[in-house]
Amino acid sequence: MNRRRFVLIALLAAGLMAPFLALRASGGEKQELVVFAAASLREVFEKVALTFEKQHPNAKVRFNFAGSQDLRVQIEQGAKVDVFASADWKHMKLLASKDTVVEPAVFARNLPVVVVPKNNPAKLRTFADLPKAKHLVVGATEVPIGAYTDAIFAAAEKVYGKAFHEQVLAQIRSRELSVRQVLTKVVLGEGDAGIVYRTDALTVPDKVQIIDIPKAINIVAEYPIAVLKAAPASELARAFVKLVLSRQGQDTLAAAGFSKVDFQGLK
Repeated sequence: MNRRRFVLIALLAAGLMAPFLALRASGGEKQELVVFAAASLREVFEKVALTFEKQHPNAKVRFNFAGSQDLRVQIEQGAKVDVFASADWKHMKLLASKDTVVEPAVFARNLPVVVVPKNNPAKLRTFADLPKAKHLVVGATEVPIGAYTDAIFAAAEKVYGKAFHEQVLAQIRSRELSVRQVLTKVVLGEGDAGIVYRTDALTVPDKVQIIDIPKAINIVAEYPIAVLKAAPASELARAFVKLVLSRQGQDTLAAAGFSKVDFQGLK
């Protein structure tokens, strides 16, 4: 037996080669975790990912941020995904009905708000001023923020009257496929006002003003998260969801403006 072979056998016996063999088996590449998440989660999930990758040095999180409806369709069409985080229950339930996701759970809540450009050309002060906006930008009906917006406008009719509702609808100039597209148009001055989530508005505090929507007509947006049943990296996927639901994950979400979810025995 030559010296090189003897040393190799000795290292194997001592268990010292295991890390090197594992690295070699994977080609030295990190295991990829694919997360499909609602556009409004971009900044906060990127922060969560930094924590996750520190906790799992051999993992790399790759995101696809878009409207929840687009993400759901991509999953239905066979996209290889480990975790799905939606901005509403509608698209999560559609996947659950096809046995595509495992045990969805709410991990955050959010509130829609009105945003106007920093210079506020329409001079809006309250939600009741919304008919003054000559160019209103909202989400498409199939997008969570769009569905929430439609529900808010319908509720507003009961408070402000039918004329208010009709005037607001008449001022809608575009319906966007994600909440970030709505925000971008307002930031660029292509809209006098738009409806986005509070957390989105907080990402550009120097470019927009926030006008709160009265609690009596507002909608609380619930965000569910789930591991895909066919997740290629199922173990990492469960660990990522666990982090999001943990006290550390909830604190990160709260710092971004999301409402915490009350869990018993949160760690």
